[in-house]
Amino acid sequence: MVILEATNIQKYYGDFCALAGVDIHIREGEFISIIGPNGAGKTTLINCLTGFLKPDTGQVRFKGKDIAGMGPEKLSKMGIARSFQLVHIFPDLSLIDTLKVAIISRQGKGGRFFASLSKDKVLHQQALEVAELFGLSDRLEETSKNCPQGTKKLLDVASAFALHPEIILLDEPTSGVSTSEKNKIMQVMVDASKKIGIKTILQVEHDMDIVFSYSDRIIVVQQGKILADGPPDKIEKNEDVVCNVVGQKECFQTFNRIMEMNREERA
Repeated sequence: MVILEATNIQKYYGDFCALAGVDIHIREGEFISIIGPNGAGKTTLINCLTGFLKPDTGQVRFKGKDIAGMGPEKLSKMGIARSFQLVHIFPDLSLIDTLKVAIISRQGKGGRFFASLSKDKVLHQQALEVAELFGLSDRLEETSKNCPQGTKKLLDVASAFALHPEIILLDEPTSGVSTSEKNKIMQVMVDASKKIGIKTILQVEHDMDIVFSYSDRIIVVQQGKILADGPPDKIEKNEDVVCNVVGQKECFQTFNRIMEMNREERA
């Protein structure tokens, strides 16, 4: 079943075409990674899919309903969530209060949410459940700004899971952390999505090992268009895709050797 789709969406910034007639169909149960070089249009695409931007032409539909430009608050109530990066917005809050802010803000309770953080027992229980799923229960009272980068990333992702959405969109959930931390974050995220019942994960990610290890499907964006769309094994063998994403013609064989070594190491 198609849960989220974009049909012929175009987006311009002045004379610059960021998206040029993009079509995407995202089905229930998929883990999809969007990749491409800097300036390819990945962020604009995510912003259109999550209501931050309204495309100049075309449609964006969630479960058959046109949601183009609807806005993230309304979409979160419908079942679409996106990571908030609340760690950067409220660095002095504890981890538990950061999760509470994520829940309250997506419930549309407005600017009075700070008054509710310590009084709402249901809210507190919801935040505890999310913290446990992401292995954050031992750090609840720590200030988010003092946490290691890996914990901050987990907290950022956890805030997007806080309302149990049907589909979640993540922008570089593992950037800035070590390889071992990246795999930990990804595995926790996958396990949490199964427990919560999230139907679909859509992420923008630059780490190719993470992309090819966890994705069911990879969408490659280049110059505002979809260059390729398919399963990892198909994308990995596409020389044009690899060279466009990584940026060097000579890298194709090297890339495939690295991917093979990574698979053997995980096995």
